[in-house]
Amino acid sequence: MIRQFVRVIWMIAGWVELTLITLILYPLSFLPHKEHGRKWYTTLFHIWCKAWVDALGVDLKLHQKHIKPVPEQYILVANHPSAFEDVGIPSLFPVHSLAKIEVKEWWIAGRISTAAGTLYVHRESKESRNNASGAIKSALASGLNVALYPEGGIKGKRLHDHFRYGVFQISLETGIPILPVFLHNEAQDTFYWGKQTLPEKIYHYMSSTNNRVNYYLYDAFDPKDFANKEHYCNHVYQQFLHWQRKYLE
Repeated sequence: MIRQFVRVIWMIAGWVELTLITLILYPLSFLPHKEHGRKWYTTLFHIWCKAWVDALGVDLKLHQKHIKPVPEQYILVANHPSAFEDVGIPSLFPVHSLAKIEVKEWWIAGRISTAAGTLYVHRESKESRNNASGAIKSALASGLNVALYPEGGIKGKRLHDHFRYGVFQISLETGIPILPVFLHNEAQDTFYWGKQTLPEKIYHYMSSTNNRVNYYLYDAFDPKDFANKEHYCNHVYQQFLHWQRKYLE
């Protein structure tokens, strides 16, 4: 009872914080912005994402399983079991995420995300994927970190049957390591986004009896250790399967 009361107060404070930051970010999003967003705006965007985590009442934990230091620059890759990671990942990591093009059209949130330098892709369009690859390389060349989901969308509560090669080719070409984060929503059915609307999904997050979400950060993969994108991709995918067996089975 007390725990639930504390959580409700926590969520109320989160919604107040989220509202205040949104009232700042939204009008500022109409100002001209650089290709990958302005640094100060992107910093506020990460705080905005953290406010979303609090408003949804999610108990997000980062487990640092890595032994080596996190690289100064990296491409973060993660599995994609829900939509929560769209705010969960940037609430913890200084990254510019690759998101589906539909996010760009979301009222308020889409405009703020775009102004913060979010990258977009139409997943079913080869031309769009090629353009997204160029945008990722441009962001990396600017010294930024990029986050994406090599499954190519939310495929289910477990890993899809393969990763797409694109990010591994980019890592090989740029020499920038891949930083893996395995995502584990303890209430998998609640967090998985199927055919629900966005308001329905928000309600599911807020009313979940198990609100714990675990992000497991492991050592980065050095592209110099791999001969080609196929070898690289398969190795990383097998590691994610190993973590899935460890944490979900």
